[in-house]
Amino acid sequence: MTTHTPSPAPNHHADHPGFSGLGGTIAALSMTVGRRPVARLAADLTGVAPGATVVDVGCGPGTAARLAATRGARVIGIDPAPVMLDLARRLTTGRRTVSWQQGAAESLPLDDRSATVLWSISSVHHWADVAAGVAEAARVLRSGGRLLAVERRTTEGATGHASHGWTAAQARSFAAACSAAGFASVDVEHHRTGRWDVLCVLATRA
Repeated sequence: MTTHTPSPAPNHHADHPGFSGLGGTIAALSMTVGRRPVARLAADLTGVAPGATVVDVGCGPGTAARLAATRGARVIGIDPAPVMLDLARRLTTGRRTVSWQQGAAESLPLDDRSATVLWSISSVHHWADVAAGVAEAARVLRSGGRLLAVERRTTEGATGHASHGWTAAQARSFAAACSAAGFASVDVEHHRTGRWDVLCVLATRA
């Protein structure tokens, strides 16, 4: 009998085809509902305040980016899917402190040491290359800047939509990648936010 050992790799949906077309629009609209609690958690954990520069990687329709802007931050939303960015722009009219750019975690269209906070909410499990994404976060963050990854807590063996998130082992694997990239004070935390149990990895740029 063969025993299957699940991989702890945190990018287990890296082959996701991406969001586009009518299906992408529907997905983008669905992501505008019920996301504020986790956005508030991200802003609280990273201490977003006036003067911060926040990069939201995998921003989707921009709920967390807009919340950060209400706390006085300058915010840059990054997403690989034009359909997500189009909706984000439509929902963010009049906010001059928020901008949107197409890009991916592994190749951010940003200058070195240009951000004080970088977060990725419910998207790290889609990154094509976790090590490259963490290295890009280290490049973009200033010394003392904070990296936060938030994923819905899942269970071993989950399939379909229920598998979109992290197990505890996958969260620890992402934390190890942060430590290997030179981040300090790397912590794994569990939180209840709205209807979700989430796992968070919070790290500080040396």
